[in-house]
Amino acid sequence: MIGDIRETKECQLKDPMDLFHSGQVVKICAPMVRYSKLAFRTLVRKYSCDLCYTPMIVAADFVRSAKARDSEFTTNKGDHPLIVQFAAKEAQVLCDAARIVCPFADGIDLNCGCPQRWAISEGYGACLINKPELVKDMVRHVRSQIDNPKFSVSIKIRIHEDLKRTVDLCQKAEAAGVSWITVHGRSIEERHQPVHYDAIKIIKQSMSIPIVANGDIKTLKDAENIHHLTEADGVMVARGLLANPAMFAGYEETPFQCIQDWVDIALEHGTPFTCFHHHLMYMMERITSKQEKKVFNVLSSTSAVLDYLNDHYGV
Repeated sequence: MIGDIRETKECQLKDPMDLFHSGQVVKICAPMVRYSKLAFRTLVRKYSCDLCYTPMIVAADFVRSAKARDSEFTTNKGDHPLIVQFAAKEAQVLCDAARIVCPFADGIDLNCGCPQRWAISEGYGACLINKPELVKDMVRHVRSQIDNPKFSVSIKIRIHEDLKRTVDLCQKAEAAGVSWITVHGRSIEERHQPVHYDAIKIIKQSMSIPIVANGDIKTLKDAENIHHLTEADGVMVARGLLANPAMFAGYEETPFQCIQDWVDIALEHGTPFTCFHHHLMYMMERITSKQEKKVFNVLSSTSAVLDYLNDHYGV
């Protein structure tokens, strides 16, 4: 049975690099813990999102536990092109995880940007930007062990205070065969400070592979401005898409049709209530009054949410 599934999946697989050769800016949904799961990816793909990432998955757990695989990774034949993002610190573990998802996804991404304390203390995420040889080794290992030449291997990084170190890291990754690099234009310490788009531009000018710009992109206009500012080949958006999943299609705020689509998709996928509700809270942030939020945000069941949307918005 698995063989049948793999065959139907494989014929749907795409080469993500084709997007970067299209001459258009590639519009990407970021890896978001709890949020960039299959149902939400299905929604943003309806609204001009070109490429989606899964939430970050810890590769060691994924390889070791079938339960982790079942809960962390779900996809379907319309969910392409798809990049599975892993947290890893050992080349062979990353390879083993890549091999498991290879028949069902179009590439993997190594997280070298997560600044959370738990990730850094475990040797994952942003601490890897200080280990360029390890990153190079991990990329090279996956490249040599995955037979499919169209399967992409990318990395997502933050920048160093000394940008020369970031350029060096990127050039080492490029030499190892990385497909593209996503640059979040802040250092590990920076949270809400302005994004260093000038740094992304310098990195772009130092490389011959595609570079994706990430950080504080909230509208399609922002995406276009940042593309011109950085010369990046793609833009990756997180919070901006949570607030407005139709952003890439040019909507200034979430249209009611998008809310309707989310309700339909979430119910069809059996999305847990908390996740279903949280997405709606994000989407309706800009279009509801303080008073409405007070009522809507404390609803505690799917039926209560559906009644509210029907009564107030005809959704």
